[in-house]
Amino acid sequence: MHTIIETIAEAKIREAIEKGALDNLPGKGKPLKLEDLSRIPEEFRAGYILLKNGGYIPEEMALQNKIFHYRQLIDQCCDVSEKETLKKELSYLNLKHSLLMEKRKRQSIK
Repeated sequence: MHTIIETIAEAKIREAIEKGALDNLPGKGKPLKLEDLSRIPEEFRAGYILLKNGGYIPEEMALQNKIFHYRQLIDQCCDVSEKETLKKELSYLNLKHSLLMEKRKRQSIK
């Protein structure tokens, strides 16, 4: 069962297709570029996309991206010495992220 809004939207889409308004759109026939947002909490995804498209990523998100990247590097690393260096850097990034989140929490309480 469709709502009135869904029915109107579908009618408008059908009308646009019949008129050819959806022909020759940029990117037609090309795959969509989907970004993996699985490491970003669902409630922050819309805001993250808006900020990213605007050229700004909050420091905590940039740190989360680095942490994710370092975890992948550690998982794929075979050299023991290099792995230890990566783990130290990851530990530093985790600490930096934790301190930043604590700071944000204190700021929101004020």
